[in-house]
Amino acid sequence: MSNSMPADMKVNRTAKNEKLDHPALRLLVTTLIIFGLWQGVVVVFEMPSFILPAPVDVMQRLITRYDVLLHHSWVTAQEILLGLLLGLTMGLFFALQMLLFEPLKRWLLPVLIASQAIPVFAIAPILMLWLGYGIASKVVMAAIIIFFPVTTCCYDGLRNTPTGYLDLAKTMGATKWERLRHIQLPAALPTLASGIRVAVVIAPIGAVVGEWVGSSAGLGYLMLQANARMIIDEMFAALFILAVLSISLYFITDKLLKKWIPWENQ
Repeated sequence: MSNSMPADMKVNRTAKNEKLDHPALRLLVTTLIIFGLWQGVVVVFEMPSFILPAPVDVMQRLITRYDVLLHHSWVTAQEILLGLLLGLTMGLFFALQMLLFEPLKRWLLPVLIASQAIPVFAIAPILMLWLGYGIASKVVMAAIIIFFPVTTCCYDGLRNTPTGYLDLAKTMGATKWERLRHIQLPAALPTLASGIRVAVVIAPIGAVVGEWVGSSAGLGYLMLQANARMIIDEMFAALFILAVLSISLYFITDKLLKKWIPWENQ
């Protein structure tokens, strides 16, 4: 009996430490610290509300204007999700093309580099001209900004498949398609997951930039309108929602990837 007590205490201590190390708790503590520092800066330096509103004012704006903020948040969320879907599909497609058709790599690589070398703000007006001020131009903008990391991560994962597995599959008579489906794609998923995590973080940038250039709805549009009317607390409220949306999307994606790719960290 005496020998089991320390073990039980150790198990309880481990469980307690795991609860304290929960990602949601860490995020909550970090948010409270940021809000505390924010409030401290406002009080100590006596910042006027039109330069830096207090966190309380921003929270109050979130409550009083929740219907407007919710509407614009839904528009931006659609742009981000559709942009991610389009960008991931394009990235996977072009990565497979470069793997299956090696000479094509020399032609596609400049396109990949150019998609990132040209500033996003330079592309946005052209997309507005071609696709209009609706959701299509923002979706394409988000897809373009994530196209390069997804393609390169997927291609590197496919190309760096252990040769021993491929040689064994060839010996057993597997076709090129079977090797791709059963060996190369599963082996590339951990690397692709890294590209997806990066894409989830930067996709909101493309959507918001598109809204800044020209739109009639979305968090970026709301921020511009609030800034023009000097309603700074509403601008910060929209920025806060955008940050929460991006962080939530990242953690949800990370959780799903760990569930769907259990061999990622092995």
